Amino acid sequence: MSTVTIEQADGLPLPQRRWAILTIALGITMSVIDGAIANVALPTIAADLDASPAFSIWIVNGYQLAITISLLPLASLGEIVGYRRVYLAGLALFTVASALCAIAHSLPLLTVARVIQGFGAAGIMSVNTALVRFTYPHALLGRGIARNALVVAVSAAIGPTLASGILAVGSWPWLFAINVPIGAVAVALGARCLPHTRLAAHSFDWQSAGLSAVTFGVGIFAVDSVGHGEPLLTCMIEFAVAAIAGAALIWRETHMAVPLLPIDLLRIPIFALSIATSVASFCAQMLAFVAIPFYLQSRFGYSAVHMGLLITPWPITVTFAAPLAGRLVEHYPAGLLGGIGLLLFAGGLASLAMLPAEPSAVDVVWRMALAGFGFGLFQTPNNRTMIAAAPRQRSGGASGMLGTARLLGQTTGAALVALLLGRYPQEGTRIALLAGVGFALCGALLSMLRLSPAGARGAEHVRVQEGQRMKGE
Repeated sequence: MSTVTIEQADGLPLPQRRWAILTIALGITMSVIDGAIANVALPTIAADLDASPAFSIWIVNGYQLAITISLLPLASLGEIVGYRRVYLAGLALFTVASALCAIAHSLPLLTVARVIQGFGAAGIMSVNTALVRFTYPHALLGRGIARNALVVAVSAAIGPTLASGILAVGSWPWLFAINVPIGAVAVALGARCLPHTRLAAHSFDWQSAGLSAVTFGVGIFAVDSVGHGEPLLTCMIEFAVAAIAGAALIWRETHMAVPLLPIDLLRIPIFALSIATSVASFCAQMLAFVAIPFYLQSRFGYSAVHMGLLITPWPITVTFAAPLAGRLVEHYPAGLLGGIGLLLFAGGLASLAMLPAEPSAVDVVWRMALAGFGFGLFQTPNNRTMIAAAPRQRSGGASGMLGTARLLGQTTGAALVALLLGRYPQEGTRIALLAGVGFALCGALLSMLRLSPAGARGAEHVRVQEGQRMKGE
């Protein structure tokens, strides 16, 4: 396998491209799954380490917080030192941290290892989509984004099932130890096959990185505090700190030629609309993901095994919809496909909220399938539009914003579920599903706005930019 500088060709040649795709898929699979498995294993880990539930939650929060505060800075760093370097460093750090998690014998040590693991995962996630852009030829970019979205969706869906399976035959350290050989193979493959990219000339902006970490880190804490019913004064202080840091960050970024927070990309209408669509849709998705298990158990009395089987059609239909969307986006506007997908997604969530008093398995299955198919149809065109709208030298910023939008949406959705379950113990899960319908409809509207004259100008900007790039090559 030869290493080809991507600036000299439109995508990687075969078979190098296939090995690069495998490397990218392995990294994103491990980082996404590890965000989900700890939730399932948390009671087991807390009991084994003799830790209180309140403190053990940091096994999850530490991982998410590390990703949140470092995603955009690492995306910016990828433009400066190369996406493959950030990816490989993140993958190596994630692998080493997984080994540390497996041998941790106390909760503080495990929490520190999980934070380190989160920084490694951020290195993987921050430039993951940028690497996809430089791996595939432009004509196949939609399919490449579709495959990447499929890997993310399936990894998120099978995480809890995989964790349950591992815990059924082994102890919790194996949840992390299994990453070590996979990560080592991925690092070795990536060092040989991932694409080289042209490096940016600007230096890393440490001040903006610090402000970004405070803005998003404290902002996530504030949303989470609201969801868990923390004192009003605490929530207000956290929101105020995040707002002040955010205002300082935006002011600083407007005076930077290449901002860490990609304000320059947000000035492109189609990029900004795609980001807003992503936040709304992932908020709806997380509202559903968190609420549905409680909904099926408390309202209809399904067991954990039955719930797992009934939810399975969701990820299965995503596996069909994502590749289909990757092909359709080559012929139809992303705004239209995304809008249709989110309308189907909203319909699936609404139909779940209106299940009959004694539903059959078929009643639940077709609704799950509809929701999953709709979300799968939306995700690929939206991600492709975000990446394609950015200049190639700003692919890192676009990739970082894609991950940040997903994280913000998911965190907000989870906090809203917690808030609704606390306020409305009996009907909270059903209200959460209906709230998910509202966010999905909002996302559909935002997606359709990309068909407006302003959105069309943004799309034309993308076509012109890609045309100039192809001529230059």
